[in-house]
Amino acid sequence: MLDLWYKNAVFYCIDVETYMDANGDGIGDFEGLTQRINYIAGLGITCIWLMPFYPTPNKDNGYDVKDYYNVDPRLGTLGDFVQFTRRAQERGLRIIVDLVVNHTSDQHPWFQAACKDKNSKYRDFYVWADEKPEDAEEGIIFPGVQKSTWTYNEEAGAYYAHRFYDHQADLNIVNPEVRQEIQKIMGFWLALGVSGFRVDAAPFLIEIMREGVEPDVEDPFLYLKEMRNFLSWRRGDAIILAEANVSTDDLPNYFGDGDMLQMLFSFYGNQYMFLALARESAETLLQGLNMLPEIPHTGQWANFVRNHDELSLDKLSDSEQDEVAAQFAPDKELMWIYDRGVRRRFAPMVNGNQRRIRLAYSLMLTLPGSPVLNFGEEIGMGDDLSLQERNSARTPMQWSNEPNAGFSKASADQLILPVVSEGEFSYKHVNVIDQRRDPESLLNWMERAIRMRKECPEYGWGDFTAIATENPCVFAHRCDWQNRAVIAVHNLGKEPCTVSLKIDDDACHLIELLGDKPYEPIKGSSYELDLEGYGYRWFRLGNHYI
Repeated sequence: MLDLWYKNAVFYCIDVETYMDANGDGIGDFEGLTQRINYIAGLGITCIWLMPFYPTPNKDNGYDVKDYYNVDPRLGTLGDFVQFTRRAQERGLRIIVDLVVNHTSDQHPWFQAACKDKNSKYRDFYVWADEKPEDAEEGIIFPGVQKSTWTYNEEAGAYYAHRFYDHQADLNIVNPEVRQEIQKIMGFWLALGVSGFRVDAAPFLIEIMREGVEPDVEDPFLYLKEMRNFLSWRRGDAIILAEANVSTDDLPNYFGDGDMLQMLFSFYGNQYMFLALARESAETLLQGLNMLPEIPHTGQWANFVRNHDELSLDKLSDSEQDEVAAQFAPDKELMWIYDRGVRRRFAPMVNGNQRRIRLAYSLMLTLPGSPVLNFGEEIGMGDDLSLQERNSARTPMQWSNEPNAGFSKASADQLILPVVSEGEFSYKHVNVIDQRRDPESLLNWMERAIRMRKECPEYGWGDFTAIATENPCVFAHRCDWQNRAVIAVHNLGKEPCTVSLKIDDDACHLIELLGDKPYEPIKGSSYELDLEGYGYRWFRLGNHYI
């Protein structure tokens, strides 16, 4: 019997180097993360997603890997990692780790060997060309920063492909030896107790299979099936959560018939949610959700408000992007990045408006799929736009109002990144300790909301249906599963309103589960209800009171 634990999971993304520093060198580490495991469990998280923690030159936040079988010495040892996984498992927490196999660092021994010797087996681990391809300036991932997708290496005497930065050489996935090595990497971390992987840049794995140096593969997506088969044989309940910001026509290929990947991030849901919040339009959000294709019963969407990258808006039109930018990134020169998105955390986007913050996360928790929080979102952390590129939204966790936000005892100039120390989002105003003491804080709200979300598995498992309200600002939907149903109603507008829900069930009572304030009880079988501006209410549809 399949274990579909991820259907009702709550994921929490952590960058180890900016979470908690235990040894005082200014860099977060596994020992510090282990010290915070009770905090994570108390928040209600069920699965931790670890961003890359492998040895790295760290030119791209660890996504430039130079050894897949170890822990970066700055972050600890393999022993520290195993101690962390043990402590997490004792608290019922699962762990998934980033699998970065589209490319390696140019300092990886494989690439170094490939450059030194044309006859080395590692030469075919990468993609080469004697002449610079004519399309080398096409498909740039980081416009304004990256200049080409091919770079000449003097030692190798050839050009190598890199869809990302020039220090990240693309692996040749067409080569069976590369795929075998990837299986070894997966098997290694599965043996150390992880429950699966978040696959970085999944579409570019497929692209290399499509356009590799070998004759075109008949179906490049079969590689995902190969990866899934290996995963399932090694550990039956392990999952792959993939980053695949692709067209709606392409999305079903990543799920297959339930025999490929289990989870994909819902980029369409995320981008249309921001457009809906900017417009205060329920129809806009429904439009985005209706674009998502049907997926197998074993498949799942991963919903998020903000992740560790930029808020990509590439699936919106230019005019729609301008609408979002006008609301959430008004200084486009400072806040916009890569010609496609916003480099801010969410709380500053809405000027710290607690009602809008809670509305957005209430939506994330109730949309069909599984919610994913980025660390710091639970307290409404801000950003530092003086930092380069995406580092603006990657500042260290704010634990207290002590120096360095309680993240590290090092001097401020030794920190991996500076803490946010100015303005309303400074660690002096936004931190875990202060919010723990405040029963009305965002942190305490998040704990309650996550607990209620886990008590409503219908949102993760159920069939989604939109509910008409006759108010353009109010988005209402229900999720049905195993003869049970839950309903969520969200007012995307700033004005209070009264709406009447169009529900087919006769003589069913709405049982209030969670709301932005205490409302008058729903009487009898009436489905008329009040909502404050940016208000939300969750209900269970039942035939009796509880």
